[in-house]
Amino acid sequence: MKTACEKRTLEFQRRMAAAGVDIAIIQDTDSVFYLSAFRDYLGMSFGRPTLMAAPATGACAIITPGLEAEMARKMTWIHDILEWSDGVDGEWRKCLLDVLKPGKRKKIGLEINKTHPLVSAFVREEFRDAEIVEISGILSDMRMIKTPDEIRLMRQAGQVSTAMCRGGKEAIAEGVPEYEIALAVIAAGSRKAAALLEQDEPGGLFSPMIHHLQPLQSGGPDLSMAHRRPTLRRLCRGESVYMCFCEMNNFKGVKLGFDRQYWVGETSDEEARLYEIAIKAQTAALGMIRPGVRAEDVHHAAARVYQEEGFGFCYRTGRSVGFSLIEKPELKSGDKTVLKPGMTFAVDGAVSVPGKAAARVGDSVVVTDKGFDFLTPFPKHLQAV
Repeated sequence: MKTACEKRTLEFQRRMAAAGVDIAIIQDTDSVFYLSAFRDYLGMSFGRPTLMAAPATGACAIITPGLEAEMARKMTWIHDILEWSDGVDGEWRKCLLDVLKPGKRKKIGLEINKTHPLVSAFVREEFRDAEIVEISGILSDMRMIKTPDEIRLMRQAGQVSTAMCRGGKEAIAEGVPEYEIALAVIAAGSRKAAALLEQDEPGGLFSPMIHHLQPLQSGGPDLSMAHRRPTLRRLCRGESVYMCFCEMNNFKGVKLGFDRQYWVGETSDEEARLYEIAIKAQTAALGMIRPGVRAEDVHHAAARVYQEEGFGFCYRTGRSVGFSLIEKPELKSGDKTVLKPGMTFAVDGAVSVPGKAAARVGDSVVVTDKGFDFLTPFPKHLQAV
């Protein structure tokens, strides 16, 4: 039986062939994982690219540093693993030439905006007679509507996100430093991810560990800084604690959007008012999510709430999520994509008063036949803990 990644690759190859593309060279970590199930942990940050070569027909290949090759063979369904070593025989370039075969490829596909300039420049220089074309749209279209198995996986990722939130909430108390809340978030999420992974067949090499620094701010002048990281600052009574989990959760390669905010002991009337506006805006946006609605109209529903309450708006209401932090479509002005069942979105509500206060809430949802369903079901009413 073919794996989900193998089925995706076959569909990708079919669409490539229909577009007249002879071969695609893929470097984006999320795209390589989506097709191959292999995730490289080094990449160009260490000057060591991992590439996937996908011809329109025939066998694919993974080009990866030798020290990653054993892990690649363990993780991927692809049999052809081409190893290279630092400073030896042209490194990855020699492997790429072997795969591309100069003179035999007329149209080469790249995710141009996601391919490192060093790699794309080499391809353009060595294959001057070939046409270099953008193939990001093919992958974006494939990832736009999730399969039932992908939605099931995203629901599991939602369980990890809500476990992180529960762990952080339980750590909130007067006098606790922000970083201690972040540590509680990491521990709770990692334990939930481990529990879910234990239910699976062994061998996937997925780590349960939650990583990345979490956006987390407590009350004070920094609260309107949406992505400030946790500091030594200690919580004070009456202040709020905002926690964003978007970049932290990477359960089995899946990304979601999820945000919650709580108050220490009590809240002021003004901050309660701001939070209710954020909830109201998100509720208006969620109320528009159903098949047949344009993505921008979801955003406009939230924007009307802000404007009616005397605020402007500075960013989109949401984005598609899945195997990357941002996919297509986006819930913003100008995106006229029509929503369809199986699309998944992060949907936000947020109000900021620079230097004074802010209120934010966010959830991930899946579009259903009649509306939407939460992937991150968790209470969001105003709470003082």
